Amino acid sequence: MRAKLILENGTVFEGKAFGYLKDSVGEVVFNTGMTGYQEVLTDPSYYGQIVTMTYPLIGNYGINLEDMESKFPKVKGFIVRERCNTSSNFRSELELEDYLEQNKVIGLEGIDTRALTKILRNNGTMKGIITLEDISYEEAKNKLDSFSNKEAVKNVTLKEKYVVEGQGKHVAIMDFGIKQNIIRSFLKRNCKISVFPADTKAEEILSVDPDLIFLSNGPGDPEDLTEVIENINKLVGKKPIVGICLGHQLLALTLGGKTTKLKFGHRGCNHPVKDLEENKVHITSQNHGYVVDVLPENMEITHVSVNDGTVEGMKHKNLPIFSVQFHPEACPGPKDSDYIFDKFMKYAL
Repeated sequence: MRAKLILENGTVFEGKAFGYLKDSVGEVVFNTGMTGYQEVLTDPSYYGQIVTMTYPLIGNYGINLEDMESKFPKVKGFIVRERCNTSSNFRSELELEDYLEQNKVIGLEGIDTRALTKILRNNGTMKGIITLEDISYEEAKNKLDSFSNKEAVKNVTLKEKYVVEGQGKHVAIMDFGIKQNIIRSFLKRNCKISVFPADTKAEEILSVDPDLIFLSNGPGDPEDLTEVIENINKLVGKKPIVGICLGHQLLALTLGGKTTKLKFGHRGCNHPVKDLEENKVHITSQNHGYVVDVLPENMEITHVSVNDGTVEGMKHKNLPIFSVQFHPEACPGPKDSDYIFDKFMKYAL
């Protein structure tokens, strides 16, 4: 079935719809990874976004139900240059199109994804609609203007606390849209894990007496989460705190720093980051549209992006607080930065 992508600047791309055949509105972004499309689809940090894959052939190894980062896809749409109709992998359990259809996600194939990526790089990410209808720009603009992603974290966080038993340190996780491989990474280190919804009060988290508090990744603008920031502030100085991605940004805002939106974000598994303490460059997986722009007064930079110099890691000068912007738990790879979880554990009481 024919479909088109209409961007808020009026640009139109025509292609073919696949998966779930229903119009969808979201923020159009791009990911530069050659592999990992099912992890992208199920990463809660992509909630509210229509993701464009820059690698031209997607779907060639199918979908398996073991490697998901959450229970179901979080994207609003999925754009590819060419969709592989027949997967070739012994672990494949179903095809990409079937998976999207079952989970009510629309796909768009056959457009010039290079041209779309250049538009997003030059103009910045923008809202867009994948539509099966022949609608005018004015009609599309009305739908785009009504789209908001301000409650993204509320829509992806868990509803009730749960505990995973372990013999090691006790990690309390604030779930803003956590990836499953973060939990797996702590379990590999024999941790006991208590996972809390994003709106859990500081008093409840402290009541379980954790050795370490972890602030997870998640979607949306960190400045929208004013209540969460106030809550994190009540945890500072009470227990060691570490974080990834959105958790990193929230820590910066809590401690008096500032964040800003990147023009087109960092999304992919090939981003070089320099560890200033070890004087080494690691290839990292990233998925974020916001960065720490002004560092809090008592924090110092530990990691920087080699591509654009943005802050990729920070630690407190006096308190046991440490966070990174990239995703050290990334699967599929790269595994360069998995050591970050060992650094996290050194902060535990």
